[in-house]
Amino acid sequence: MKVGKLVEELDKAIAHLEVALVVNQQRVFESPYTSYEFAQRALEIEEDLNDLKKLREELLEFDLESEIEEHYPKEEVERLLKLLELLGRSNAHFY
Repeated sequence: MKVGKLVEELDKAIAHLEVALVVNQQRVFESPYTSYEFAQRALEIEEDLNDLKKLREELLEFDLESEIEEHYPKEEVERLLKLLELLGRSNAHFY
């Protein structure tokens, strides 16, 4: 897989998590009984979002036409692709 293609997939996942973050931040104000849960979930999503953004910046330092396996072990790339696939299939407003 090309680095540029992986960056595109990361962009989709980042956008998806940004929506989920906003949804959870808004839901904090729905009820005093569930506000802590949504605040906690928003913090967790924000951590994941920051990790993906950091990875994206790392990938942009490489040649976008090079193969990602030249820079990372194949197993790590496969796990990342599975994670991105799961994020893509989930609904952001259900986080």
